[in-house]
Amino acid sequence: MKVFITGGAGFIGSHLCERLLERGDKVIILDDLSTGQMDNVSHLMGREGFEHRVGSVTDVALVGELVDRCDVTVHLAAAVGVRLIVEHPVHTIETNVRGTEVVLGAAAKKQKLVVLASTSEVYGKGVKIPFSEDDDLKLGGTQHSRWAYACSKALDEWLALAYWKEKKVPVIIARFFNTVGPRQTGRYGMVLPNFVAQALAGDPIRVFGSGEQSRCFGHVRDAVEAVIRLIETPVAVGQVFNVGTEREVTINRLAEMVRDTVGAQSAIEHVPYNEAYAVGFEDLERRVPDTTKLAKVAGYRFTRTLEQIIADVVEEQRSRLALR
Repeated sequence: MKVFITGGAGFIGSHLCERLLERGDKVIILDDLSTGQMDNVSHLMGREGFEHRVGSVTDVALVGELVDRCDVTVHLAAAVGVRLIVEHPVHTIETNVRGTEVVLGAAAKKQKLVVLASTSEVYGKGVKIPFSEDDDLKLGGTQHSRWAYACSKALDEWLALAYWKEKKVPVIIARFFNTVGPRQTGRYGMVLPNFVAQALAGDPIRVFGSGEQSRCFGHVRDAVEAVIRLIETPVAVGQVFNVGTEREVTINRLAEMVRDTVGAQSAIEHVPYNEAYAVGFEDLERRVPDTTKLAKVAGYRFTRTLEQIIADVVEEQRSRLALR
């Protein structure tokens, strides 16, 4: 199998590259390096079956060429991270919607399979727990740029499903829930790498809001395996899947677990949302997926524990510090 990955130098993309190459597949990646880093895939350079291109997912000619050369496209390229989204809403909307349009348009020429990376954010302000794929979506007001990412990814989903229904382009939508692990950067507000970096430095661990909001953190290697299983499952085409784990943890508890794993004495410091982001910032109290569909259709459930995830992130960050 030959796979084209947009955003392939990013966090999830680089792990997907590794796993596919391990299996004997061939991979071409495209990344504009706006949030991805070549360091993530530097160890793959020169490896048989791996090719990389630097460029934008909005480049129609380039994307068309790469989609045409591959059997499957995994579209991961997107503007991500709460801080980036709040500070650059125009970039978020334009990148996400236009990039998906270009990928789907290229795939439509020969009905090539596209796996679209979506997000738990599309559930917006939903309060029904756990979130199921067929739940209604409830987003916040347009005056809050916080919801620009959720809206753009929901539109991506609608567009992908429209291409499937109208133009017979096979699509699979994966809604990722708080995917974490080695190589994830805290630059754009990702909570776990930031907590680990703060604890390793002996600094206070900064928790936004009350810290009683809860999330379900899944290991990136489990997420990658789920994507591969979906690609290999013909009946997954035309469907939406939650990709994550159902184990719920509060952000306060996550901070404590990180501190204990590092062996740090860091205080846990609470920062009001209006200081961390902007006045009027809204967040969800709980975000929990129903993963029954992924297990039933693709035969996969996440296996790695939160303790393993934290240990992996701590080990990676300690290794990076040791090399400085």
